[in-house]
Amino acid sequence: MVNSETGVEQPTNRFQQTSYLVRSKLLRLFGGAFHIYDEQGSLVLYCEQKRFKLKEDIRLYSDETQQEELLHISTQSIFDIAGAYDVQDSTTGEHIGTLKRAGLSSTFLRDQWEIMDAEGTRTGQIMEDSIVKALIRRFLENASLILPQKYHVTLGDKTVATYRQRFNPIILKLAVDFSPDPEAHFDRRLGLAAAVLLNVVEGRQS
Repeated sequence: MVNSETGVEQPTNRFQQTSYLVRSKLLRLFGGAFHIYDEQGSLVLYCEQKRFKLKEDIRLYSDETQQEELLHISTQSIFDIAGAYDVQDSTTGEHIGTLKRAGLSSTFLRDQWEIMDAEGTRTGQIMEDSIVKALIRRFLENASLILPQKYHVTLGDKTVATYRQRFNPIILKLAVDFSPDPEAHFDRRLGLAAAVLLNVVEGRQS
């Protein structure tokens, strides 16, 4: 399907794919650009993230023209190490859910996030694969080159998604796999917002 205003080809099922790829450029002094592609290679979301902001205000658009805003990630906290990030559907105003970072443990041990639904009830978590590997990544320079990060997403006791880092010195790639959750119990919009936050927030450790 082609957007009549921009002439850019748009995916027909933007939030119903099994796998996605998040690409983000590194070494940008004033911010980063994120491209999210579906399994057919179509661009589904685009974001330009500015650095040095007192609070997060991340807006995800349908393409690089930034004319159509689809998702909004925000927090009211300023410099809060355990910030809660609200995810909203910009087209409907729907509050999809909240992603909350596990504070100091996520900084010094391994990355961990809580997943909450629209009512604020905790429904699951996102956890870095191994505490041993996490510590190696934190304290050995360039360890991610040989030990790329991997995250498991669980709702209750069931794995519903994984995020796997693919690293090179210029472009960071995060492969998102929702195949363990064919019935989409984990909202893909919330899952993709989490993928962006893993790059934006956890990426500041490196």
